[in-house]
Amino acid sequence: MWEGRFITAKRRGRWEYVGRARNIGAAVILAIDEGHVILVDQYRVPLERRCIELPAGLIGDEQAGEDGMLAATRELEEETGYRAGRLENLGEFWSSPGMVSESFTLYRAHHLVKVGDGGGVEGEGIIVHRAPLDGFADWLADKRAEGYAVDVKLLLLLGGGMLAA
Repeated sequence: MWEGRFITAKRRGRWEYVGRARNIGAAVILAIDEGHVILVDQYRVPLERRCIELPAGLIGDEQAGEDGMLAATRELEEETGYRAGRLENLGEFWSSPGMVSESFTLYRAHHLVKVGDGGGVEGEGIIVHRAPLDGFADWLADKRAEGYAVDVKLLLLLGGGMLAA
């Protein structure tokens, strides 16, 4: 139906949905450091407000065939200023399968080292947060009360079982 630089609007029968253009994927990073999860917030145009999220980025948006692990490594450092000693692939997930065909690969970052300030590339305006795992539900509720949107992937921090190890 329509194709832009990063997304396409599609129709299959009567069903309308969107997907990523050019086989672009997404890498999402779960980074935990000394009892804190590393999160980011940035303004999201579709929501018209800032959103609390796990660090993430596109795979293959600038280089076709880019390795997801390399993209996750780059995005973690770019957005948060942390470098992982090791990344673990936790699998592929879909966040809104009734409307979007995009999936993301979730990576767990281990052995974090702070190497910079983060904040993303120019114009992203990313703010880095070290949210305590102990009391995370209250921390997140406070952010929501302040008017932040919350990415659905943060539900895994509230009971998805991926925090062990």
